[in-house]
Amino acid sequence: MNTIVAISTAPGIGGIGIIRMSGEKSFEIIKKIFKSKKSINYENIEGNTIKYGYIIEKDKVIDEVLVSFFKAPNSYTTENVCEINSHGGKYVVKKILELCLEHGAELAMPGEFTKRAFLNGRIDLSQAEAVIDIINAKTEKEAKSSINQLEGSLSKDIAHIREQLMSIMVEIEVSIDYPEYDIEEADNKKIQNILIELRKNLQQLEDSFEQGKIIKEGISVTLLGRPNVGKSSLLNAILKQERAIVTEIEGTTRDVIEETIQVKGIPINIIDTAGIRDSNNKIEKIGIEKSRKSANESDLIIAIFDSSNNITKEDKEIIDISKDRNSIIILNKVDKVQNKETLEYIKDNLNQKTIIEISAKQRIGIEKIYDEIERLFEIDKINLDYNILVTNIRHKNLIHGAKQNINQAIKSIKEDMPIDIFGIYIKEALEDLGEITGETVSEEIIKEIFSKFCLGK
Repeated sequence: MNTIVAISTAPGIGGIGIIRMSGEKSFEIIKKIFKSKKSINYENIEGNTIKYGYIIEKDKVIDEVLVSFFKAPNSYTTENVCEINSHGGKYVVKKILELCLEHGAELAMPGEFTKRAFLNGRIDLSQAEAVIDIINAKTEKEAKSSINQLEGSLSKDIAHIREQLMSIMVEIEVSIDYPEYDIEEADNKKIQNILIELRKNLQQLEDSFEQGKIIKEGISVTLLGRPNVGKSSLLNAILKQERAIVTEIEGTTRDVIEETIQVKGIPINIIDTAGIRDSNNKIEKIGIEKSRKSANESDLIIAIFDSSNNITKEDKEIIDISKDRNSIIILNKVDKVQNKETLEYIKDNLNQKTIIEISAKQRIGIEKIYDEIERLFEIDKINLDYNILVTNIRHKNLIHGAKQNINQAIKSIKEDMPIDIFGIYIKEALEDLGEITGETVSEEIIKEIFSKFCLGK
């Protein structure tokens, strides 16, 4: 492979800039531009060492640097790798990159270092995907889940299932190639029992995606209510800052406002929307349609009602929306005189929902909302120390496909189909699981995955 180079630190000015180079000519190129304080024997340089010196261009010092040397195969890519730690100025970092290119390196594509780690067998594809998840992690739980995957927790489970399926395929191939050693009915029953157990394992992995999705993407919450019931006040109370404009004028919020908080390490993406009502204002009408769309797409609706005022037709629409959705019902303005008819109407029509009484203005009852979100999504049950969680939709879909193929194989055995028929389904399941770890994945999928990476990783 050619020798590649890229800037690995984020664009801009910083204390340190890192230029990473990987490939057979890495040490040869660095020798031409690096002047160490002590002489270096590049032929026998020790790996995992750092050398101090200067990057030079025709005897002109460009920067004072530290260069880390990693010898193949004990490096990130399993190739010879140099990492130049320079000062983080834009000019300096770019200049060092240019010198590496001038002396024979080629500019790396996004994710090419990690792609080489995968192609050279140091990590599998699911571990490679974990790298980008770690980079993009927004919470401690998300980072921990990604680190678990990088360490091979999912890979080991998938490998174990594939090994058992491969053992079955060996028996099937022997039976097809040597019919005189035909598998007996007892062996078919044994295969069926193994497949039933593997299906159970795959189901557990697929089911874990619900919690994995929460860790990775968070919980989307839409604040829904008619104008002036206190949606923006509640948003400000939850955020503990004056994020949304609050006035006595109806229709102040006309566009969607999105903010994120954390509850027990889980990101909660809160969306404040325009108040639901009939309006002739073109801009407000667009905002109201966004409100309805957001409510339909979110994981949770927090429906807010003014408990001091009469029920309106808009309130009734919000009740109808909330009935069949995952929702929390908020009775706001408990600091005012309560309207008994409103309270009774809401409790009668939403008696299956959790109803919380608050005062957004006085910051009363806000903690109860956090507690209810935690209960609804079973956040306390998310344990990354003992459970493998699938967080990647690609993995989830492939696990589902493998499970469906195993279902078909079990069905074929029960219907006394020829052995080569259920062998087809087992082979398909192996293909599905192999796409997760990379054994059977296409070049197109590999390109798509690594295109999501940043330069230098």
